Amino acid sequence: MSTSTILKWVTGGLEALLGIPFLGGIIIVSTSWTPLFLMAILHIVTIVFAVREDESKTGNIIGFITSVIGWIPFVGMVMHMISAVVILLDAYRASTRTNHQHY
Repeated sequence: MSTSTILKWVTGGLEALLGIPFLGGIIIVSTSWTPLFLMAILHIVTIVFAVREDESKTGNIIGFITSVIGWIPFVGMVMHMISAVVILLDAYRASTRTNHQHY
């Protein structure tokens, strides 16, 4: 499995966690919005690896935008949910594509 695919699984899972109603908001607010900053960095790193490995960047670009606007109540929650779905679909597609190439 490529580095970008592993990072997509990680960032997608974290976005899903932050998208859980109330829980995600509590995590973000109680840590002074630090998760949004950390997620922005993780999305940039994932995008760099995806470019190097010629993989899809769409989910993590959406995730980066989410990190920028995630401080807005409810908008952030919905964006985290959307980001999680798109990133996890990207990771799944990359995983299945990789598995089929080995046979």
